[in-house]
Amino acid sequence: MIKHKEQRVGVLIDVSNMYHSAKNLFGKKTNFKEILKQAVAGRKLIRATAYVIKTEKEEEFPFFEALSQQGFEVKMKDLQIFAGGAKKANWDIGIAIDAVKLADKLDVLVIVSGDGDFLPLMSYLQNNKGCLVEVMAFGKTTSNKLIEEADDFIDLGKNKDFLID
Repeated sequence: MIKHKEQRVGVLIDVSNMYHSAKNLFGKKTNFKEILKQAVAGRKLIRATAYVIKTEKEEEFPFFEALSQQGFEVKMKDLQIFAGGAKKANWDIGIAIDAVKLADKLDVLVIVSGDGDFLPLMSYLQNNKGCLVEVMAFGKTTSNKLIEEADDFIDLGKNKDFLID
């Protein structure tokens, strides 16, 4: 896919999706700074947002701070723990709402998640807003349909620059 330097780009990262994929597949951490660099690819960055889940652990805060220093707007949501011990934390709706709100200011939206739940969003942005939608995620944990429908797909698992020990 041709990437023009005049394209206005938004990058929305589902941090926990990427974090768990890198950890489970490779036993490593995700290099979000490198992901942002590759996502922008020399184009005009309009907005980069990292969606994070806050648990009770203090060690998360330096990580959230690092994301902020790398150029991300960090949006936090608390982990919900239910009476039976079940845990729920999900940014899908928040990411979708932000994507729709941003669409008129962008030429390209980069979704950094392999979650197939983003298919209706992708279709809406491509067909109703004229946006190109690129997906960056670990191929092994990415919905095949998401890969097929994306205007471009970058498999983070095929490039070791996207992983750190």
